[in-house]
Amino acid sequence: MNMRDLNDLNFFAAVVSNGGISAAARALSLPKSRISRRVAALEAQLGVRLVERSTRRFKVRAAISEAEAIEEVAARQKAEPQGLVRISCPVGVDQTISACLPHFLAQHPRLRVQVIVSNRRVDLIEESVDVAIRIRDKLDTDADLQVKIISRTRLVPAASPAFVIAHGQPATPEETPAFPTLGLRDLPGLDRWTLINAAGERAEVLHEPRLSASTFPVLLEAAMAGLGIGLFPENQAGEPMEQGRLVRILPEWAAPQGILHLVFTSRRGLLPGVRATIDFLAEALAPRSPAWEAGAESARRALSFV
Repeated sequence: MNMRDLNDLNFFAAVVSNGGISAAARALSLPKSRISRRVAALEAQLGVRLVERSTRRFKVRAAISEAEAIEEVAARQKAEPQGLVRISCPVGVDQTISACLPHFLAQHPRLRVQVIVSNRRVDLIEESVDVAIRIRDKLDTDADLQVKIISRTRLVPAASPAFVIAHGQPATPEETPAFPTLGLRDLPGLDRWTLINAAGERAEVLHEPRLSASTFPVLLEAAMAGLGIGLFPENQAGEPMEQGRLVRILPEWAAPQGILHLVFTSRRGLLPGVRATIDFLAEALAPRSPAWEAGAESARRALSFV
């Protein structure tokens, strides 16, 4: 219902409250012909007779229930998700939400969505982004932003049994750079893993990957093919380990827990489209299976950059 339609609804409400078109015209200081014309247009749009012209007062009062029903429809339409919503997400997470986006947009035909895929930190206010998907080791976002936590994840070092047979395996994190490794990055140079153990000890593993990529599935396939040691989501590595395609390396060590969460500007006064998008993302990103973990954890480097 557009603005003109809402004005027509207001005209009809005035007819109802004042007991007729003539009285409504006097109350609104408008020509009677204009009120009659706009009410007729509203009747044509809704396909229902609201005012019986021969006995206006009686029939208008009988139409109060119809007016209330129309007001309810108008209220629902004003709350309908619509307009443009801009989403920012790390590389890899786009694969997770893309499978669900068509259904979401089919549910809300007046909504438009723009997805910005980047591993850099996005300034929601400066860049007019409505919702950002982030994965970080702590919630250190700006004080004026709201946060919705989706899940918590952990990464573990792993390699194929064939790799271990051919190369052996490191006994300590410090020995890891001497082995072929896999890195989740899209820039040349060294990669850095931060590992911790149950005692709370931390180790920084600075290594030059034999293979690096910005998407997780590439690295997973490479690890199972025996190309190197990679840092993988614990849930995702579980199934290949059960199948004997991966083995845990440095079993006492793992990366710090990552927090997958949504960031948006305000809980109060959220537009219906933004609120619906937040609910959609929370459901789409909720952990369900190793396949989900593969998509979400491909954005591990968001812990530092997003």
